[in-house]
Amino acid sequence: MTLALLIVTTVLAHAAYSGARLTISLNALDMGASALTVGVLMSLIAALPMLLGVASGRLVDRIGVRMPLLGGAVLLCISVGLPAAWPELPALHLAAAGAGTAFMLFQIAAQHMVGEMSTEAERKENFGWLALGFATSNFLGPTVAGFAIDHFGHRFAFGVLALLGCAALAIALARRKHLQHKPHQEGAGEVPSAWELMRMPELRRLFLISGLLASAWDLFVFVMPIYGTAIGLPATTIGLILGSFAAATFVVRLALPWLSRHLREWPMITLTCAIACVAYALFPVVETVRLLAAIAFLLGLGLGATQPSIMALMYATAPAGRAAEAVGVRTVVLNASHTLLPLLFGALGAALGMVPVFWSMSGALALGGWFADRRRRASP
Repeated sequence: MTLALLIVTTVLAHAAYSGARLTISLNALDMGASALTVGVLMSLIAALPMLLGVASGRLVDRIGVRMPLLGGAVLLCISVGLPAAWPELPALHLAAAGAGTAFMLFQIAAQHMVGEMSTEAERKENFGWLALGFATSNFLGPTVAGFAIDHFGHRFAFGVLALLGCAALAIALARRKHLQHKPHQEGAGEVPSAWELMRMPELRRLFLISGLLASAWDLFVFVMPIYGTAIGLPATTIGLILGSFAAATFVVRLALPWLSRHLREWPMITLTCAIACVAYALFPVVETVRLLAAIAFLLGLGLGATQPSIMALMYATAPAGRAAEAVGVRTVVLNASHTLLPLLFGALGAALGMVPVFWSMSGALALGGWFADRRRRASP
């Protein structure tokens, strides 16, 4: 499979997943669920990926990307389509757990495939193209979901999103013989512990900063439907605000070749944390749609800039034959924060409102910026 076709397949699968996250939140709120219940649903999306990330990465290293990619696509279609057939709160819980697990497996396989098909010189650029695909689907999924909910209802929205997942599956099945399939032949010795990767200083720093930035990204997707509903915004408007964030990630990733020539990795991470810190501090002080969309765009400009550099550094730093496992460890770190933060901030939001949620993340990003700036000063 060519890089372009892999990106198209990933865009379709991720649009189904990102749209489902928004639709699950809004459907639960429409059923009368509290902010804490929505937090539980968002945590379920990350819970199984947190537990299965390392095992999934090792599976990809051992057997190649073909079966994990196809299996993830199949489970994604089933999970996203379930609430369309069974419009009840238990179905939302099953859909959240299933969709999160499915896309985790699909994403590890797709990212590993990009790393495997790229030379060292091409890797950062190719991960940039993949990140651009994610930016496209981050806009497409919530926008389609919001429009479908307002005009046809939540069940119809889940059905449309399931069709996007099925389209990704159809492409992957049609090209399955052309999928990169290079399993790593392990020796007969003992399987090394994933903690060895955490003990590598550069990988550990990348895992930690990735967790913080991904938490900032994930929290925005979790909080915005709750905050938008609380101030009376319709689903289409909430989807467009999320789309503004995604559009910014698309714009900044188009500019990454220029940015990479002027900013090294840790200075870029420092700038990202500063921009995101300011955006989260501003969110609770505005309620107009234009200002919310503008701040979401600012947040997207910050958070969208670092993923290709982090992925390229991670792939270059990981021991031979353990690159997908390193991606799996990163997935565990990200999903641990995705599991705990919605529960924490959902409870905080239910008790005190959304303002402490926004400002707590702003404070965490300020600390992350301080840490990244220390690494910037220490780097040659």
